[in-house]
Amino acid sequence: MSMIHDQDLLDRYMQGDEKAFEVLLQRYKSKIYTSIYLFVKDHALAEDIFQEVFIKIIDTIRKGRYNHEGKFVQWAMRIAYNMCVDYHRRNKRRAHINPTDDFDIFDVLRLSDDGPETQIMRSETHNRIRKLVDALPEEQREVVILRHYADMSFKEIASLTRVSINTALGRMRYALINIRKMMSERSDLVLQ
Repeated sequence: MSMIHDQDLLDRYMQGDEKAFEVLLQRYKSKIYTSIYLFVKDHALAEDIFQEVFIKIIDTIRKGRYNHEGKFVQWAMRIAYNMCVDYHRRNKRRAHINPTDDFDIFDVLRLSDDGPETQIMRSETHNRIRKLVDALPEEQREVVILRHYADMSFKEIASLTRVSINTALGRMRYALINIRKMMSERSDLVLQ
């Protein structure tokens, strides 16, 4: 079942095959949970929102209102993002994406079985990049994380964050400019 396309799994689920939805959940749970956590910065809250996301997904599918053929993960990510935004609106705060000491976006990336030297170098590089990304303005940091972690297209980022595609592209452009500038100005981040 792990090789079956998302839409086929959804079709099977709508016909009563509960295992098909379990495969979808397993396929995307890490990506969706991590994106939620990046916004709310709290494990318990992220777990609660994650459960709400999948309850909403199941409810929508069961009511026959799912119509995003071939785009399940983008649809699920949009629901997760909207629930995070709703949470922050209720708490009168804007969503912030800041890696914390106990969580780093690069911890979820799969690493190959390289030698210890390569792993140390990679870890140091990730720490430097994280410091640079942390120093970006919020909108730029958000686009960098959605583009490079969530593998979202600029069109998807624009839609998700409710800005034009040109704004999303501009934010990425300025993020890269700012990272390059910080790298040249802040040698302490690059050399440490």
